[in-house]
Amino acid sequence: MHDLETATIDTCRGGAGRVGDAPCAGAVAGSAPVLLCDRHLALVADWLAGREEHPDGLTDLLPTPCPACGSRLGVRWPSGWLCAVCEWRLGDVPDADLAPPRVDVVYYIRFDDRIKIGTTANPRQRLGRLWHHELLAFERGDRGVEGRRHEQFGAWRFGRTEWFAASAELDAHTSALAAGVDDPWQRYARWRSEALALGA
Repeated sequence: MHDLETATIDTCRGGAGRVGDAPCAGAVAGSAPVLLCDRHLALVADWLAGREEHPDGLTDLLPTPCPACGSRLGVRWPSGWLCAVCEWRLGDVPDADLAPPRVDVVYYIRFDDRIKIGTTANPRQRLGRLWHHELLAFERGDRGVEGRRHEQFGAWRFGRTEWFAASAELDAHTSALAAGVDDPWQRYARWRSEALALGA
């Protein structure tokens, strides 16, 4: 018995595109939506990606990792590739002489039933040193924003620490920050890419 994903059920009906050309006769996978081999399906996908009527771009693997955030996922537009995570244009090269951009963030992490609100310009290093179960969200901002959040949620603060008891208000705030974001690190990568592109 053959696996339908890999079993061939017919031969490719694609050709060179000229009248009278014979089909290529390449193998067609059982899961293929039309009678085209993998090579001809890829040609059709490339053609669709280049059409102006394809308003959403075509999401696919980037030819090379994004130089700004390292992602391999991209969106192909008629004008070229963009990183799907940070929207860096493929082919643009970061200036090696510039220092990495500084992007200050306020982070919200959960450990058991407590939430820490802190700030850093290097979240990977900082969060790597803190015990936590979950990164809830990032918010762009520095110590000023952090201080306002400490004041805003002061009723649930544990003494003079940066730890807070979970509350409906704090949960609503972190949920609003995380809305539309599958992974807070993707948002951070986008902010870094924007800062790099703007030279900020």
